[in-house]
Amino acid sequence: MSKTTVTALDQRSASSPVLMLAFELGEEGWLLGFSTGFGQRVLRRKTASRDREGVLRAIAWAREQLDAAEARVVSCYEAGRDGFWLHRWLEAEGIENLVIDSSSIEVNRRRKRAKTDRLDVTKLVGLVARHLAGERDAFSVVSVPDPEAEDLRHLGRELKLLKKDRTRVSHRIKGLLANQGLTIDMKRDPVAQLDATRLWNGEPLPGHLRDRLVHYCEDFAYHTQRIRGLEQRRRDLMRARESVVVEKSWRLLQLRGVGIESSWTYGTEFFGWREFRNGKQVGSLAGLTPMPFDSGTQSREQGIGKDGSRWVRGMAIEQAWAWLRFQPESALSRWYQERFGHGSKRLRKIGIVALARKLLIALWHWVEHGVLPEGAVLKPHLRLV
Repeated sequence: MSKTTVTALDQRSASSPVLMLAFELGEEGWLLGFSTGFGQRVLRRKTASRDREGVLRAIAWAREQLDAAEARVVSCYEAGRDGFWLHRWLEAEGIENLVIDSSSIEVNRRRKRAKTDRLDVTKLVGLVARHLAGERDAFSVVSVPDPEAEDLRHLGRELKLLKKDRTRVSHRIKGLLANQGLTIDMKRDPVAQLDATRLWNGEPLPGHLRDRLVHYCEDFAYHTQRIRGLEQRRRDLMRARESVVVEKSWRLLQLRGVGIESSWTYGTEFFGWREFRNGKQVGSLAGLTPMPFDSGTQSREQGIGKDGSRWVRGMAIEQAWAWLRFQPESALSRWYQERFGHGSKRLRKIGIVALARKLLIALWHWVEHGVLPEGAVLKPHLRLV
């Protein structure tokens, strides 16, 4: 949901009756909470999970119980495993919905606190009331991607997970061989190498060990085949550039030092469908903003916030190191070298996080406004091989 939509929702809520609805989503069932304003009782109703007709019946029941037949319905639920299909269905039914970032919800600071679905749904209803009354810090609203943009994210995420799985299998193979004082080259046919490998005394590999290694080699080959297929599909999509998300990824790829991995991640996870108003929002959503602790006589830095997209945050750090190598004459690289280049290893690592935040903001200006980062150069020839 865009900022403009949320603002319009707040303005309408100030002058029209509202039936507030909060979802507590679970695998076994859903708990729905209803209210019409501050100080009003919260009615609760249980439905089966993903029972759309049950939700509509519960809304009709709440309208009757709370005398809100003509009231608009404003609902909310916490972002999580259920994703955004519920949001899209509610919007299609004419219900204004907010997807809440669960980490932005304030909690009791006592060492122990009661937590039940009844308490949680009551809390969410109260937060919606505060939000509609104009309290901007009641919670953070998650941006919902359109179905096409959400679908494109799966390709990049599957690629990353497949590469991790292949690396894990490779480490298992190398570890089992190292236990026997052996090694093989995973870039060549590993099974053929196993057949030719001999132990220290000239004997072949034990039968059970060889069978286990062969199974792992088959897994390694399967992951490699899947990775190559997905990479080819990604290249085909980049060449076609049939969507706004992919077009923005292509624009990032034009910069020297920005590869297809980082450009695709930035496009599908960050810049492709989100609307940023300023650079602060860019850095905050990536979780790269500093978290100071300054209270009374205590003053210290707690590191970065690590909020938002972990996919983008990890890529931003990698991209910052690549930027120093491939764009050494850019203003950002010179700033880093002057301030952190001659410092200790720890200081350089701190500086690279600051560079990652600045670079992410500069890339946003390039993608959205066509403003090339100062001193940066484009690739003379862009080919996808």
